[in-house]
Amino acid sequence: MPLLDLAASHPRRNVRLDTLVRLRWLAIAGQTSAVLGVYFGLEFTLPLWSCLTVIALSALLNIALRVRFHATQRLEPERAAWLLAFDIAELAVLLFLTGGLQNPFAFLFLGPVLFSATALPPRYTLMLGGFAVLCATVLVFAHFPLPWDSSDPLELPPIYMVGVWLSILLSMGFIGVHAWQITEEARQLTDALAATELVLAHEQHLSQLDGLAAAAAHELGTPLATITVIAKELERAISSNSPHRDDIRLLREQALRCREILAKITELSTSNEPIDRLPLSALIDEVVNPHRDFGVAIDVPKPDPDEPLASRNPAILYGLGNIVENAVDFARERVTVKTEWTEDEVAITVSDDGPGFAPEILARIGEPYVTSKRGRRIGDKSETAGLGLGFFIAKTLLERSGAIVAFQNRPLPQRGAIIHIRWNRDDFARPLGLAA
Repeated sequence: MPLLDLAASHPRRNVRLDTLVRLRWLAIAGQTSAVLGVYFGLEFTLPLWSCLTVIALSALLNIALRVRFHATQRLEPERAAWLLAFDIAELAVLLFLTGGLQNPFAFLFLGPVLFSATALPPRYTLMLGGFAVLCATVLVFAHFPLPWDSSDPLELPPIYMVGVWLSILLSMGFIGVHAWQITEEARQLTDALAATELVLAHEQHLSQLDGLAAAAAHELGTPLATITVIAKELERAISSNSPHRDDIRLLREQALRCREILAKITELSTSNEPIDRLPLSALIDEVVNPHRDFGVAIDVPKPDPDEPLASRNPAILYGLGNIVENAVDFARERVTVKTEWTEDEVAITVSDDGPGFAPEILARIGEPYVTSKRGRRIGDKSETAGLGLGFFIAKTLLERSGAIVAFQNRPLPQRGAIIHIRWNRDDFARPLGLAA
């Protein structure tokens, strides 16, 4: 499905330069305040000018970036990773001048790594995390003394320094992975919802063609009838040996042919209902029709004057069509579509005789990028697994129409999957876009 393929192709994760510049200005302000506060406020001895020089280099880089690039510039992941690596190196030098890992601000190593985890591909986060750990390891053994009161020097035991180093390492790993997972899930959900909107817009466009065709047939009927009458009168009035007689006869025949085509279009609604409404049985027949060759069975109650009328809702048509298509892909021999209704509810059940849903994903069916790789019927297709967007889009669209969708497997020893879709009867008949 081209729309799904388009939505599934993740774009490169570019980062706004303005975001990095603003964060670095915040870091520069904090570092400057900390250095000046320790030197002048606490009156501790530290290499003041060396620290300010390092901070000034970071500020110069920010100014250069502002001059060189536009504020809305988006950086490629490689460039963003280099800038974050600079931030790690700048912090490492500052910590080298102010006590190494004895300095409580050593935990700021987590900042660039966490930003990378949320904005850059995993490989850059791993490289930045490794670089930060390398810097922290060096600072365990090489650093200037920690600024402190000379009359009461602070002596931290080596085992404590190892603990600080280990806590930084574990924090980068645990918090980084957690931040990446949350961001990745949000990104996948955003991509999947974008795919849903694309599919819905496409299906709405196709659904509207029926109404446009009926309107065109109605509007064109009168002028075509007039053309037919005039052509017939001209054919009678013109002499038999006129060179234009055959042209007039051809004109009348083509006008009659156009009227026949328009008559077929106006017969699209066989139930004498408006073009945008159709009985439940007709809706199921439209959904199942592409899979007749496979042997999809329809279980619809006998003709009933109380049969629900459905709006030609693209969300319902696409959602049901996608579920039936998936059932056909996984089924061995048979797919059954069963319909039921009461005065208050409409229910559709789609079942197959395939392997059913894998137990490990059954509870997560309907989430984006969750798919089952087992038991897919190969046939003429080379694919054995999808991206999981199909069920997500189908479930999202059906729920948008007011449906409740449930997935389950047949009880053992039977095999196969069962999908229940249930609507409130008013929701089932409501066109897409109208509030409940």
